[in-house]
Amino acid sequence: MTRSKTILVALVLAVAVFAVAPVPEAAPLQAGVTAIRAGRLIDPDTGTVATDQIILVAGGRISAVGRGLAIPTGATVIDLSKASVMPGLVDAHTHLCMQVIAARDHGSYYYTTLNDPDAFRAVQGTANARTMLEAGFTSVRDVGNEGNYACVQVRKGIMQGLIPGPTMVTAGRIIAPFGGQFQLQPDKPGLAEPEYAFADTRDEMVKAVRQNAHFGATVIKIVVDDQRYIYSVDDIKFIKAEAARAGLKLAAHAWTRAGAQNAAEAGVDSIDHGIDMTDEILSLAKKNNVALVGTEFLVTSDSFDGAFRTQVVDRLRRALKIGVTLVYGTDVIAAVDGKTRGEVAISGVDPWVEAGIPAPAILKAMTTEAHRLLGLDAVRGSIKVGQAADLIATVDDPLANIAALKKVQFVMKDGRIVRQ
Repeated sequence: MTRSKTILVALVLAVAVFAVAPVPEAAPLQAGVTAIRAGRLIDPDTGTVATDQIILVAGGRISAVGRGLAIPTGATVIDLSKASVMPGLVDAHTHLCMQVIAARDHGSYYYTTLNDPDAFRAVQGTANARTMLEAGFTSVRDVGNEGNYACVQVRKGIMQGLIPGPTMVTAGRIIAPFGGQFQLQPDKPGLAEPEYAFADTRDEMVKAVRQNAHFGATVIKIVVDDQRYIYSVDDIKFIKAEAARAGLKLAAHAWTRAGAQNAAEAGVDSIDHGIDMTDEILSLAKKNNVALVGTEFLVTSDSFDGAFRTQVVDRLRRALKIGVTLVYGTDVIAAVDGKTRGEVAISGVDPWVEAGIPAPAILKAMTTEAHRLLGLDAVRGSIKVGQAADLIATVDDPLANIAALKKVQFVMKDGRIVRQ
């Protein structure tokens, strides 16, 4: 073998040996990876805590979680080692495109709908979506009162990255018996549309559901009982079946005892409000896997008297005892001086505390149970590999004191830092 051939063979062997040699135990360089040091990592579904955890985030999703994980070289490191880290919160009963101004609207959102055009309501929804996210609500369910699909447009803006905001499930136009939630006059019957889609016959119900689905609604909302005539069990079952054909869940506004009875018997996905639910109706809701979105925030308003507060708080206490699935939802619609929509929404935890609901149960209602109701639990609502990186952090422990959620220090949505 000539000298040149010998050198060539040696070089080839050296390259081959180098190629198969074991890599030293060091994390590789990975651009675009975020590593979060979590002092206390909370699992709201089980109410348990893991300490000294590392969460790796890449491409907007959680790629690894565990203790002692190697942090890739070049990763962005966020130190939350003195904080409680958990999935983002959910408000399952919002109206982001409605802002009642007390002095102007005299406490009636009917006047609000007449004063604010849909274009401006979309602007309001954009602002409210941002503050909800900053307060730690990484997902919301907007259950109507949005004019002519204003919230659908806000959701599209968020999805396209044009504006910041939570993941939104939107109802479009609320389906209701004639009149909806308003008292109309015979010479101006159109003033409640397009706020509501009136549906009294089977054909009208089908059209209302399909029109909502066509124009981008991702949940169907009905008003069961705000008129003397209310939807029957068969009516609700019919609407539920039509919604299911479009792949949509059904939320039912039910304020009265009769309305809640019909909604629970029909097996809707959620009863919203459910103010006058007896133990028998609550048990029926549990049997039919109906979640209660009780909008307990309403008792903090001066618009309701002390008897209403007592009724709502007692209903929540009884629902927990019976074992109904509880989901947090506020129904905030009014502007509050000096506070953002997100800051107002988080104050809805106070009636839950008053009802004696344990902090772990409240947190579960605001996270995992809510994500299940919204149909988002396959991709959001827990800190597991493959889930969207929707995370929040507080200095104090919300499992011990739920008021800790009023001081969210860190918010991440789809792997992007919103607040730090």
